[in-house]
Amino acid sequence: MGEVEESRDPRVRMWGPVCQAVALLLGPYAEVVLHDPDTDRVLEIWNPMTTRGPGDPSLLGELDDLDPSVRDVYGPYEKMLVDGRRLSSVSAVLRNEQGRPSAVLCVNLDRTPLEQAASVLSAFGAPTVQRPEPLFEQDWSERIQHVIGSYVRETGRPVERMTRQDRMAVLGRLDEARVFAVRRAAPVVAGALRVSRSTVYGLLAELRAHSPAQRTDAP
Repeated sequence: MGEVEESRDPRVRMWGPVCQAVALLLGPYAEVVLHDPDTDRVLEIWNPMTTRGPGDPSLLGELDDLDPSVRDVYGPYEKMLVDGRRLSSVSAVLRNEQGRPSAVLCVNLDRTPLEQAASVLSAFGAPTVQRPEPLFEQDWSERIQHVIGSYVRETGRPVERMTRQDRMAVLGRLDEARVFAVRRAAPVVAGALRVSRSTVYGLLAELRAHSPAQRTDAP
């Protein structure tokens, strides 16, 4: 065991635990590669996504041509595998005590699981057809939830943070939807808005008093 460790490249002994930690954290969706910039060869690779291995060409190019203002960390940039998978990659130049490039660490993250998850969430989150209103025409409790929920989404204020003006606006919408034509609706509205029944009655009376076209539906 000791002889094996001694025979390994000192850069692998130094940076190997870091590379393995990243591979374990992001595996099996991340490939971690340690390159030798002097020989342009792969020093070691963790979670390989291709057939390359230690000793294979790195094909890194000239480090001197890189933008010095980036301070040795480049990316994330996009790469593509032959099977069509897209990768997000980051490369870091690791320098020795003299400031010379000692190794180049590359992390290649397979974006396939993220893209699949985004596709599934997008399909669930975006309705593709308009709501069939006739199905809900007689469901006054559904109308209450729909009106209040729509207002919360529009304003970004949850029910417990609604102001008096917010409640007046919601009651106005509910009144326009003829929710209060149902005698049992007022207690349900009060519960949904987390106020007392008397508060609903009072706000509704004030709303109708200032409305140009007063409704005759009693709550």
